[in-house]
Amino acid sequence: MIGRLKGTLAHKQPPWLMIDVGGVGYELEAPMSTFYDLPEVGREVTLFVHHAVKEDSVALYGFMREIERRLFRDVQKVTGIGAKIALAILSGASVDEFARLVQTGDVTALTRIPGIGKKTAERIVVELRDRAADFTGGVAALVGKGVANDPVAEAGIALQQLGYKPAEIGRMLKEGAPGDSAEDIIRKALKSMLRNG
Repeated sequence: MIGRLKGTLAHKQPPWLMIDVGGVGYELEAPMSTFYDLPEVGREVTLFVHHAVKEDSVALYGFMREIERRLFRDVQKVTGIGAKIALAILSGASVDEFARLVQTGDVTALTRIPGIGKKTAERIVVELRDRAADFTGGVAALVGKGVANDPVAEAGIALQQLGYKPAEIGRMLKEGAPGDSAEDIIRKALKSMLRNG
């Protein structure tokens, strides 16, 4: 299975792009969220890849951020949603925005995404609401954006690695104060969990 590709961007024409990796051109389909962040043709690029194998075809889908690939995979677990609609979701809404719509049960807004009717939007809300916090939860979104010099993001990742759930981490991170280091935030967060248990 192909999980990541790093090479030269040889071609881009939505929804298709091609990456040259050592003389082999890999053709991938990608959402607009990825196209917005692609470099110029001829420049180096690294993409997270979803490798889909079916009875009659093999397809590669490319994403700039791991969180987008995860959403692409999770959305397809909803009955009636395939790769085409999953790409439309990522092209029509950011991961954060989509998670918010699912958590608030905003069926009307979801139906504005191409390919999603009322019944599909309702299924998305029912089947993904419990997992919507995982799409963003503060932590995953920060991981996608990078955590350099961001103590809150660093603390969130550390708490996630300790096994806390995104919803718990969101509450725990509120214990930090402006100017706190990641270590200070983690210490306060763990104390608050012990207190409020």
